[in-house]
Amino acid sequence: MAQNFIATILSNDEVAEKIFKLTVDAAELAENSRAGQFVQFKISDDFTLRRPLGIASTIGGRVKIFYRVVGRGTEFLSRRQVGDSLNILGALGNGYTPRDGKVLLVGGGMGLAPLLCAAEQFSADVLMGGRTRDEVNFWQAEFRPHAEEIFLTTDDGSVGRYGFVTDALPEVLAAKNYSAILTCGPEIMMRGVARIAAAKNLPCEVSFEKRMACGLGACLSCSIDTVNGRRKVCKDGPIFDAREVFDYESDNPHD
Repeated sequence: MAQNFIATILSNDEVAEKIFKLTVDAAELAENSRAGQFVQFKISDDFTLRRPLGIASTIGGRVKIFYRVVGRGTEFLSRRQVGDSLNILGALGNGYTPRDGKVLLVGGGMGLAPLLCAAEQFSADVLMGGRTRDEVNFWQAEFRPHAEEIFLTTDDGSVGRYGFVTDALPEVLAAKNYSAILTCGPEIMMRGVARIAAAKNLPCEVSFEKRMACGLGACLSCSIDTVNGRRKVCKDGPIFDAREVFDYESDNPHD
């Protein structure tokens, strides 16, 4: 059950252009969180709605969050200082399914944040993509202590393989045996990953993202259509079996 926590900021640093890594002291939240879950931050009394952010790490009783400054709320959050207190609701939603054997984590951009938490909790390799070297450099440093092997792609070919993660995925899957694929990132990327996984008859879980208000399943703002009917991303997700949310015949998401 989600709880409300008052957590102290330990660090709030810009790690790439407009991308921040926020670490808070929240031992109970860390202990009761699973990879793939998220929290709702109360930015300040000036903002009515909380901001949902994925949990990226829970090691040592500290909860780590990555966020991109995209509006007034996240800009205000980026100015919060070490020692400040934050009101956090969590952990929310469902996490990735625990599995035996090694999993392959496939992500791009900010979608790598919840996969970092999965790398901490599962035996995993990671296939990560970004537009440029700068977009993947700090992620490599974060994943290196936890992922057994890191595969890279960049849109401009500045590091790793030139192209997208979906270009490299068949080759990675051919070289090793994985028990499942866990993916998070742009929807078009996840759909491509899920299609490749389905062709290999490999379980695939995706982390779906929708705008949400309450984060508790009450307001219905994040509802999507699935093969199992109308579901709420905040409560029934954000982790879904890829077969539930993607229509492989039409290559479109059910929503």
